[in-house]
Amino acid sequence: MSDLYSGTDLFSELDRLQRQMAGLFGGLPSSIRSGNAGAFPQINIGATDDSIEIVAFAPGIDAAGIDLSIDKRLLTIAGERKPARPDASGDIRDDVRTYAQERFSGAFRRVIELPQNADPDKVQARYTNGCLSITVGKREASKPRAITVQ
Repeated sequence: MSDLYSGTDLFSELDRLQRQMAGLFGGLPSSIRSGNAGAFPQINIGATDDSIEIVAFAPGIDAAGIDLSIDKRLLTIAGERKPARPDASGDIRDDVRTYAQERFSGAFRRVIELPQNADPDKVQARYTNGCLSITVGKREASKPRAITVQ
């Protein structure tokens, strides 16, 4: 067993190998449906018969600081997430030197192309528990309807 184990942490070596492989492929997505690894906020998009449903996961942001707009068929979500370094009292500390940081902070912008049947006049948005839920209605002409056969 001592010949196989060189004294280094096996998980660190696997992590290093994974980073090297990701760099080798230039960070290409693993599938067509994969998005940018660093994209913020992460989103889920779905549809019902009446609407397009978008959920953007954006914890730690004040709802008043989120800019949401539609121009042509492009929905833009923009804002800024402030860095958080709370002390025991909950106040933000400026004297902390950060050695590792996994939480994104700073300005962000995410643009989503809506389908042609989206109605930009029928948009509702609400921000609850770090999730921005956006409902975009569909145009009446695009909704399914029953046709009576005579």
